[in-house]
Amino acid sequence: MERGDPPLIVAPARMCKHRIMSGAALDARARLAVAAGKAVAAVSRRLGRGGSTFPGAVALRLDPGLLGKLARRHPLGNVLVTGTNGKTTTARLLSGMVQAAGFTVAHNRTGANLFRGIAAAFLQATEPGAPRDLGLAEADEATVPRAAREIRPRLVLVTNLFRDQLDRYGELERTAALVRQGLAWLGAGGVAVLNADDPLVASLGEGLGAAVVYFGVEGNGGGQEGDGRDSGLVRVADARYCVSCGRRYAYARVRYAHMGEWACPGCGRRRPRPDVAVLAAHPEGGGMRLRLATPAGEVWARLPLPGLYNAYNAAAAAAAAFALGLPLPAVTQALETAHVSFGRMEVIAARGRELVIALVKNPAGCDQVLRTLLADRAGEKRALIAINDLLADGRDVSWLWDVEFEALAARAGEFAFLGTTGLRAEEMALRLKYAGFPPERVAVEGDLARALDRALAATPEGGRLWLLPTYTALLEARRVLQRRGVARPFWEV
Repeated sequence: MERGDPPLIVAPARMCKHRIMSGAALDARARLAVAAGKAVAAVSRRLGRGGSTFPGAVALRLDPGLLGKLARRHPLGNVLVTGTNGKTTTARLLSGMVQAAGFTVAHNRTGANLFRGIAAAFLQATEPGAPRDLGLAEADEATVPRAAREIRPRLVLVTNLFRDQLDRYGELERTAALVRQGLAWLGAGGVAVLNADDPLVASLGEGLGAAVVYFGVEGNGGGQEGDGRDSGLVRVADARYCVSCGRRYAYARVRYAHMGEWACPGCGRRRPRPDVAVLAAHPEGGGMRLRLATPAGEVWARLPLPGLYNAYNAAAAAAAAFALGLPLPAVTQALETAHVSFGRMEVIAARGRELVIALVKNPAGCDQVLRTLLADRAGEKRALIAINDLLADGRDVSWLWDVEFEALAARAGEFAFLGTTGLRAEEMALRLKYAGFPPERVAVEGDLARALDRALAATPEGGRLWLLPTYTALLEARRVLQRRGVARPFWEV
């Protein structure tokens, strides 16, 4: 699509209650697998384990085809949400929009996005004779081909693609190929919802048999960089070169990382015009005042989530809602009543302090968290960075050297406390030293529970502490906070 062309508009049939038919009945084997999975989940919850994945593993052992059978029970079909960053928040926003429109959803809302986690969520939502209207599956990129083959989605949403867990995914082109395999399972009338500002994601729509709806940020709507030069927290760019001819992309505007208004000076490929776009995103309190343009009209909403990346998440969810035929009032209501996913800018009251938990797992995402931290105007800054290198985090932590921690060092005087913890606490402290942060001012404590106590003690009553953990460190921190009675189990958030 060339600049100036009218946006592609998909006009899906409105989802209406009277169109809902009863879902497909489950066979005896599937019913046994569902019953076993639910029993395992109940025991797991009583033991405080959560039960977000193991029930699915048990059920799939009894019936390997269970996920497909459960998916076929959803009268309005299934939606798959994937991408490197933002998929949990985007899926939650979309789930809220579907429910605000009066429909029920089967959704792996805890973020358990591997195959068995999706199966566990779908079986938990299964009731005899009363299937949920829509299946909504957040899927890890490597899980997308198998998940798409099983659930046969009517819509696939891709948020963005960045380097993440190189020891697991390999190069970014391989990740894009996995997502492309999933898109191939879109049936007749299917829709791909893609990020126009991410050149690698936008390329997934080229030659696709399904319809495509693009989302992005227009003009100065994001309030970020106004030109294409690498600057500050936008130096990380994982998709610098054209997928068609190999020339380096030129940018009229950079939003962050490699996302923005791009074009290839070699072959002429350029950013598609977004069908749903952020026109304004003004910080307001702990969130933002958001203005979205859609083919069905404009949406104004106060989104209680901060950061440009959450403006992208809102646009992605709104684009999917439009493609599904949901009414604009449902979109507005869901945005304004959004709740954070656990660990995604989650705020917890701890000993009279405000603890903000922001998951970090790759350079682009971490840079955006640092941007939000540095924009915090709550006075002196206090932060604890918790880095693990377990399998779920990615064994390779070399990504820390691509994060712009120099931005913290440049404003070291604003920090009353900065600590590192986790299995790689020393490596994180070394990275801060090389960034220029005074090493004598970095508190290193490998034990996360003790480090959290130390950080909270350094935070005055009524003050704010930022916790930036990798995934397993996030789970460990929540267990510590749960034992101390200041946090709910993650599956309840």
